[in-house]
Amino acid sequence: MYPVDLHMHTIASTHAYSTLSDYLAEARRKGLKLFAITDHGPEMADAPHPWHFINMRIWPRMVDGIGILRGIEANIKNSDGEIDCTGPMFASLDLIIAGFHEPVFPPQDAVTHTRAMLATIASGRVHIISHPGNPKYPLDITAVARAAASHGVALEINNSSFLHSRKGSEANCRAVAAAVRDAGGWVALGSDSHTAFTLGDFSECRKILDEVNFPEERILNVSPRRLLTFLEGRGMEPIPEFAEL
Repeated sequence: MYPVDLHMHTIASTHAYSTLSDYLAEARRKGLKLFAITDHGPEMADAPHPWHFINMRIWPRMVDGIGILRGIEANIKNSDGEIDCTGPMFASLDLIIAGFHEPVFPPQDAVTHTRAMLATIASGRVHIISHPGNPKYPLDITAVARAAASHGVALEINNSSFLHSRKGSEANCRAVAAAVRDAGGWVALGSDSHTAFTLGDFSECRKILDEVNFPEERILNVSPRRLLTFLEGRGMEPIPEFAEL
């Protein structure tokens, strides 16, 4: 459906089951042009060590015409918006997603969740907020969407939220998409794959976007160049190997 997937996990997050090579093979089979590996930040119980992220610099940029972005799904740690991506990790990463995960930030109340989300967005360290429609973390969706649009942060519509995780997300995700539409912000679509077989699956996301008539020109996954331009606008140096994308 789209040639870019921005959220997936490898066996480095041990509750996932595929390797980088598995994802490349599936991307080749499905015709994806660019994807981001975003294993969980190190404060998640089974997450990789910080060296996993630092050493991503050894990855090739392109394999068989497919671009690989070096990413992380960091954990929002507290209401000050701190995340578990620090120091030399930043220098090796292209894409930083951040979100709430129960082992690191137990669900509290809408005021606390909103404060934490707004602080994370305002920090300037995060490109995408993962699964903001999670019903376990109620928040002021309009305020978050406006802040995200103002700071150039995308809000994710997460396909896995409708299939395996975060059941009951539909209404919130619909509200997130509508709020981002109205704020003029960006939406990022993520398969949140924990196995390569679901790479590039945005079928449930598409239903939500259609329901709110979300504009195609504000979806980051439409083309590799759109996503790379977004990241470069946030300070990422152009990556010469991606010029062909």
